[in-house]
Amino acid sequence: MLYLAGLILVLAVLGIAVVKAPNRKIQRAAAAGLALAAVLWTVVNSITVVPAGHVGVQDLFGRVSDRYLQPGVRMINPMVDVHKMSVRTQELMETARVPSSEGLIVSLDVSLLFNLNPEKAPDVYRKLGKNYADVFVIPQLRSYVRGATAAFEAKALYTSGREMIAEEILRELAPVFEERGIANPTILLRNIDLPRVVSDAIEQKLKAEQEAEQMRFVLERERQEAERKRIEAQGISDFQRIVSQGIDERLLRWKGIEATENLATSPNAKVIVVGGRDGLPLIMNTGQ
Repeated sequence: MLYLAGLILVLAVLGIAVVKAPNRKIQRAAAAGLALAAVLWTVVNSITVVPAGHVGVQDLFGRVSDRYLQPGVRMINPMVDVHKMSVRTQELMETARVPSSEGLIVSLDVSLLFNLNPEKAPDVYRKLGKNYADVFVIPQLRSYVRGATAAFEAKALYTSGREMIAEEILRELAPVFEERGIANPTILLRNIDLPRVVSDAIEQKLKAEQEAEQMRFVLERERQEAERKRIEAQGISDFQRIVSQGIDERLLRWKGIEATENLATSPNAKVIVVGGRDGLPLIMNTGQ
């Protein structure tokens, strides 16, 4: 449209200049200059630049071409309007108050990552327009978030169940988005605010479970320590039994004789008192 408006303006100026020119020479010069301006205007409007991460959708008087323009410098029909649409990853953040299966209202912060499918960009522009995110993506996200959370209890939103909720939302959204040209959707649950009474009850339950787990650990450790002491006592008892069975009076007398011989051969001064029943020193008398 801008090209046509400029061209009409050039032709109007050309007509006025030709009519009001005082002689034919000036008329020809004015006509040549305006014709050159018209050509330059046409050339300028025949070139467009599509930025990186975008595609160009061509619209000629309401007829949208199925051929989209790739990034770069492109030659086009000067009467075509080129609408440049991003195909980069976009993030939409939504905060919704949604119900749980018990009927509790939960505040949920959700992020949706997605990008426009380049091949379906003309169809998206034709059916939804350039603001397709506001017209289609956000309403669909809100609807499916509410539907997914209604199947889960509030405590599941607070714990590991949030991953299941994200997967459920994505499972429902992906086919709808794919049909309309929205590619690679990803759901992220950023934050969940439960009613205070519910969050306090869940925290108390988790605390009680942690304390119970700690107590089981302590009991297991004490049981292992008791088992260690029992095995140690059993080993000492077995040792004493074996030793007591291997020691008798004859062994003790023999050891006493060896000790007496060692004392007798020692160069140190000594006093040995003998006179026991078995002839050994008194300190080695096995009969007393």
